Amino acid sequence: MRRVAMAAVAAVVLATGCETFEAQGPRAAAKLEAAKGNPVWGSVSFVEIQGGVVLVRADVRGLRAGGEFGFHVHEKGDCSSADFMSAGGHFNPGAKPHAHHAKAERHAGDLPNLKADAEGNATYAFETKLLTVVQGPNSVVGRAVVIHANPDDYTSQPAGNSGPRIACGLVRAVDEGTGPLYPRLSR
Repeated sequence: MRRVAMAAVAAVVLATGCETFEAQGPRAAAKLEAAKGNPVWGSVSFVEIQGGVVLVRADVRGLRAGGEFGFHVHEKGDCSSADFMSAGGHFNPGAKPHAHHAKAERHAGDLPNLKADAEGNATYAFETKLLTVVQGPNSVVGRAVVIHANPDDYTSQPAGNSGPRIACGLVRAVDEGTGPLYPRLSR
């Protein structure tokens, strides 16, 4: 019942464009930076709610209008190289094959593709039990989130054939007292 309630609240937040969502639990966030020549920017938030569920929310701008894009948590918190290859492969603490986000046997970092609207904006929410925000082997803190130029096909090994990396952000812990979980986007 709690999972259904959280999904309903997340849907309302997305539909209303609400600036804040007061979920309780450990939080982390990443500010996305674009690869040279790409206008992509935005933010990704993670909140660990009751029952070992992490709610992932992304607000992304500057994508190809109407496009679909691979979206993953990557193993290294390093976006320093121009092509973002410094972020390493998909976050995979369980040594599983790459797969669809609905399958139990998959990389912890395998997430649903981002889908941009006609203006190139994507608003996204997803729940997973394979990631944590608190310290441990499945923690997203200190890792990177990456957006790829093409959609993930969810089958090609090892990474879904989603193409070049067009945006990357380092995931950092967020202090509970520092404001809204999902702040208004700003560059």
